[in-house]
Amino acid sequence: MKKNILFVVNPISGDIDKSALIESVSQFAAKENLNIIVYTTTGENDIQNIKDLYTNYKPARIIVAGGDGTIKMVAEAMEKEDVILGILPAGSANGLAVDLNLPTIVEENLSIAFLNDYLAIDMISINGKKSIHLSDIGLNAALVKNYESSSVRGMWGYALQTVSTLMELDDPFIATITGDFPTIVSEARMVVIANSQKYGTGVTINPHGVMNDGKFELVVLKNMDLLLLGKIITGNMPFNDEDVAIISTNKAQISLNVPADFQIDGEYCGKETKLNIEILKGQMKVAIPYSDIPAI
Repeated sequence: MKKNILFVVNPISGDIDKSALIESVSQFAAKENLNIIVYTTTGENDIQNIKDLYTNYKPARIIVAGGDGTIKMVAEAMEKEDVILGILPAGSANGLAVDLNLPTIVEENLSIAFLNDYLAIDMISINGKKSIHLSDIGLNAALVKNYESSSVRGMWGYALQTVSTLMELDDPFIATITGDFPTIVSEARMVVIANSQKYGTGVTINPHGVMNDGKFELVVLKNMDLLLLGKIITGNMPFNDEDVAIISTNKAQISLNVPADFQIDGEYCGKETKLNIEILKGQMKVAIPYSDIPAI
């Protein structure tokens, strides 16, 4: 009897036509004698629909074609199930795929997504919402908001919105950060809540990030002028700079003196003044390259 594989496709992620990818996935599944069930997201009732498909078909694995937001949505739908996710990066933000060292060649990625072993990675709960990768409050979240409302997609769209976002900068906020560490009170432009190391652009924002260590990092960017932004974009993040502080913990609270833009895994979530954050250990099984599977 053929094993079932659920294939979840976000048709609009990354502004990329997915028809060729769907055909490649279908052909690979047929070659491996697997039964593929294709589900195309619509933005309405997707989590419940994915739950229902899992209940009906009990797939051996779920393959996800989309960006970080799509992966997070499937992970939320499957939070009570023991199933491996295979990732085919196809979004505007593919930060998780970058951190997992997934290849860009479709054929190599298909083999990993369908057949490779997995790593059980942590997730982060932020005000009850789940994050798998990088979330932040402040400047980058404002950039995400502007990007979502723009008609120009891809890296060029991000570049355009970076310039306009910097031109519209509000005053810095005051962040009070508490947890099992000395309380920090600091003026800041942005605080990153990081489960991993890199944004989808490949830029390292958190050099200490390990996705299965039971901890997350708070990266506090106290100043965010063009010089610092340029260093970050070019991969020269000044981690020992007085303008950057990094805290590693499993639980924290952030309070701001004024509301600031907030985003989770590349999706804008509105303005917030308080964030309650905690790690969710080993929440998601993700297929990864063999060379990256830790020895037991």
